[in-house]
Amino acid sequence: GEHRRSAAMRSAIHEALQQGVIALKGTEAPGVVRGGVALVGGGPGDPELITVRGRRLLANADVVVADRLAPPELLAELPPQVEVIDAAKIPYGRAMAQDAINDVLIDRAKAGKFVVRLKGGDPFVFARGYEELLACADAGIPVTVVPGVTSAIAVPALAGVPVTHRAITHEFVVVSGHIAPGHPESLVNWNALAAMSGTIVLLMAVERIELFTKVLLEGGRPADTPVLVVQQGTTSAQRTLRATLADAPERIREEGIRPPAIIVIGSVAAFGG
Repeated sequence: GEHRRSAAMRSAIHEALQQGVIALKGTEAPGVVRGGVALVGGGPGDPELITVRGRRLLANADVVVADRLAPPELLAELPPQVEVIDAAKIPYGRAMAQDAINDVLIDRAKAGKFVVRLKGGDPFVFARGYEELLACADAGIPVTVVPGVTSAIAVPALAGVPVTHRAITHEFVVVSGHIAPGHPESLVNWNALAAMSGTIVLLMAVERIELFTKVLLEGGRPADTPVLVVQQGTTSAQRTLRATLADAPERIREEGIRPPAIIVIGSVAAFGG
């Protein structure tokens, strides 16, 4: 009856206030600092997987500097007066230089704007978020960090694969595939990864998958180790591929898998099939 409708209305208003869809006149939403920057993790792709805090700050932004992997639906919701700056960060494609991104964040904040730096996943997982925090801090700009749901865990989960499972694996490691094994700048101990029995989650690894599977096989990982590949995870364009460590490179090329994609290696990768 009337009481139920009233309760539903109060709940809807409370949710809208929390998300920043509506604001109380004369008040600033929590976390909004004019002249400051918020590093916001946009989540793994599905716009509904951004945090409540992240969505609220985004709704109150004067300027949004967005990576390509930031959910585009979130940008489409922004009011027309919001300045949206495309930082691109396209894998193996065009990208705004990191120094230029830092300069934009600082310049807009110094102009008194509330700047949201919107990233895919979590801002501190292979996203250079801390570099941007340091640049802003050096310039005297206050920074708020809003963690995001990282694709390294969420994408496998929504494909039916947990990165850990009792009595199967008690460890998992997330590895950047941006630098090849053996490269002078590589900080990854690939021999240690090959020796572990747990789950390996590779990000940004599609272009060099032949190199990664080769080093893991040479290090002792069994050739029949299950592999799960998820392209465009958590979005309507999601594609999944199941393979083994031995045939993963060939299967990935045959199926035309392209970035962004998550590669899961280990016993749990056979789950959900």
